[in-house]
Amino acid sequence: MTEPVISLRGVRADLGSRPVLRGIDLTVHRGEVVALLGANGSGKSTAVRSIIGQVPVGAGEIELFGTPRRRFRDWARVGYVPQRTTAAGGVPATVAEVVSSGRLARTRFGVFRKADREAVRHALDLVGMADRAKDSVDALSGGQHQRVLIARALASGPDLLIMDEPMAGVDLASQEVLAETLRHQVAEGATVLLVLHELGPLEPLIDRAVVLRDGCVLHDGPPPKAVGQHALPGHDHVHPHAPAGAEPIRTGLLS
Repeated sequence: MTEPVISLRGVRADLGSRPVLRGIDLTVHRGEVVALLGANGSGKSTAVRSIIGQVPVGAGEIELFGTPRRRFRDWARVGYVPQRTTAAGGVPATVAEVVSSGRLARTRFGVFRKADREAVRHALDLVGMADRAKDSVDALSGGQHQRVLIARALASGPDLLIMDEPMAGVDLASQEVLAETLRHQVAEGATVLLVLHELGPLEPLIDRAVVLRDGCVLHDGPPPKAVGQHALPGHDHVHPHAPAGAEPIRTGLLS
């Protein structure tokens, strides 16, 4: 097994007074594509936001590329795509300007050189938006906004991609573009952590599924659908570290 890119050990996190993560363990190794699955409120988005530092951790340890997250500084190696939002956050901007913002961590003092401009063009090509580079993001559809957010994450040439519900509310054409983009990144050796409600067109890319329920890991292994193909009918698959009394996940279900 290759070295871990992401490592969570006993991570707990609260939102306000509500416990959301209840001591989860998660390891993603170099080159893996791991899906975080579970019902709404299971802790999926909180888990990825804790990894990038947007949610404070109450207990446990998080490491990125072998470095404790509190000391990690090489954020150009990490591409993050948040849950679907407007690509420019309400600020007037062109597609190229939004994608270029994802390259800033690789520049020197914010000055773009030829390699930086080429990286932005390449990211736009990957998501099929090169012909819209000069357009205002306000003119884009929801699926096109999502493509721009993914291109922004790819512009820095990240070793790790973290994507929160990248297919949510996206039209079929954009889903296919996004799946092909991820296939390209995986072929190039990227490590990917995806928050998904369902596997959809990304299923062939998934190496492992980690299913959360009520802030606990209940399954870590083959995607539940694949587990169901080899399990006895009605078999309940419970993660060995799930707390006593935890409700089992039935094979073939994502929530």
